[in-house]
Amino acid sequence: MMTSTTTLAIGTGAGSLALTAVSCLVMGVLATYTLQHHRQVFAWTQRIRRKDEANAEFDKPTEWLDDLYRAQCRMAQKPCRAEDFENISQISNMIKGITDHMGAVRPDLTEVVERVKDYIVTALPESSPAVRIAVSDHRAQLDIAMRQEAARNELARAIITAQQKIKTQRHG
Repeated sequence: MMTSTTTLAIGTGAGSLALTAVSCLVMGVLATYTLQHHRQVFAWTQRIRRKDEANAEFDKPTEWLDDLYRAQCRMAQKPCRAEDFENISQISNMIKGITDHMGAVRPDLTEVVERVKDYIVTALPESSPAVRIAVSDHRAQLDIAMRQEAARNELARAIITAQQKIKTQRHG
């Protein structure tokens, strides 16, 4: 008896057909994994972009708080008159202008603005051209200068607290 082998209609053997089917299956699995990976990378990119856009709103307040901190440091342990507070007052007005739109850091920025007001109120009165100052006037000015330094310290604490809150919001 004679056995004959039958080949498929396309003229290939069963082994090459099985190899083709397996390679197609492997390619399909690889394509599926690649597609899932690309979706994950795209989602991650979108999250990072949204976070960057959200953090951009903190750029100006952070810059202004840094400027305010430097300005008040320049005035440390130095009795100041009203004209010395111009820079601090201007920065405070800029912060006050955006406070209502800052969401989670709004209370901290409001506290900074209030501390600036308290600090500015302690300005020493304009000095008279008199050569001699009475002891009572000297003591009054000394008292004002000490209150001014205490107000400056409170302002510095409020600025640092606001900066920490912004940093927490950026990373949170």
